[in-house]
Amino acid sequence: MLNLRPSGYFKSTLRWSCRRTFTSQSRLPPLPPPSEWKDIFSSSTVSSRDRVSLRAPETAQLIAESFLSGASSANGEGKIVIEAFPGPGALSRALLELPASNIQKLIILEDHPDYLKYLKPLEAADSRVKVVPLSGFDWDTYSHIEEIGLLDDVKTVPWSSGLHPQLHFISHLQHTIKGEQLIAQLFRCIPDGTWLYKYGRVPMSFVLSDWVWERISAVPPNSNRCKLSVIAEATATCTLSLDPAKLLPYDDHFHPITTKYTAEKRPQPRRPGYPLVAMNLIPHDDQLITKGMLEKWDFCLRRLFVLKSTPLKKAISSLAPGAQTMLKMLTDSSLPDSQRVDIGKAPRHLTLADWALVIRAFDNWPFAPEDLMISDAFTRQNAVRVVL
Repeated sequence: MLNLRPSGYFKSTLRWSCRRTFTSQSRLPPLPPPSEWKDIFSSSTVSSRDRVSLRAPETAQLIAESFLSGASSANGEGKIVIEAFPGPGALSRALLELPASNIQKLIILEDHPDYLKYLKPLEAADSRVKVVPLSGFDWDTYSHIEEIGLLDDVKTVPWSSGLHPQLHFISHLQHTIKGEQLIAQLFRCIPDGTWLYKYGRVPMSFVLSDWVWERISAVPPNSNRCKLSVIAEATATCTLSLDPAKLLPYDDHFHPITTKYTAEKRPQPRRPGYPLVAMNLIPHDDQLITKGMLEKWDFCLRRLFVLKSTPLKKAISSLAPGAQTMLKMLTDSSLPDSQRVDIGKAPRHLTLADWALVIRAFDNWPFAPEDLMISDAFTRQNAVRVVL
């Protein structure tokens, strides 16, 4: 007698197809409707409270297109995309809904169990997808995806040959200091060609807090000008890929939504509810920070931005005892104007050209300190692992 009882696989498929979802036309396993996200994707743990994820499928589609198609300078075909911190995968699905020729492979990095439940079905539904249950914050993750062969078909393209035609890194940035540390570290990988940059000029795209974007894009004398601003300007061209107004109000597009209490207050930069933006990052062909000089840039920027409102002629002594002697190298009247620095400027008023001259003087100073190690825990933890 024919057994009409549904198999386990069929029952699972039936649950997917019968459950009310926010999309009915996609060929991909759907996400739950936005109204249910609060209950399904709890923010009870510290790791999940730090995370903001795209929720609206229409918004995810706009962002995916702004990253990889249309006017994006990184558009093209046959892309191998590494996506970190995707959450349950609204943007992942939007990327897969782009024309099939756009994406050859989508490598998803996510270690949150609740999100993996909605990411693993993508792997079964689309042969281009590989879900790696590891965090995009840990540098060992990138060594792992190499070791298991996921990057075997990535070409190594000479830096001078243009933008890498295949590899593209995409990420939601965590709202906490970890997100800021991660993007700062990725900028720092560019000059020496470490991490994914050993393959060439790999473009990156981010969904990030507007507050971090303001720091990345700040020019002198903006009060947001900081070490991150200078390193970003020196290494890459960063542009908003989408009109920020299209990502407002926050609660229409992102998870977790704000509570009534937080909605009535001005959102804090490192908390859900603060506006987010979408950004494309294209490494410069000609790098101002030459190979082997990053440590000196780091050291000088870190020390001088502690005194960012103090004139350089006074702040420079923070570099090391006797550093005032560098002022002669920066103000020598025999040099053309373009090779001199106005030492009356405060560090946040210095242009990128000014900073290049300061670092050059530091490099030429015979008494410059030799121990230039940055002491933050993130860098110590990843000092070796960052070089893949």
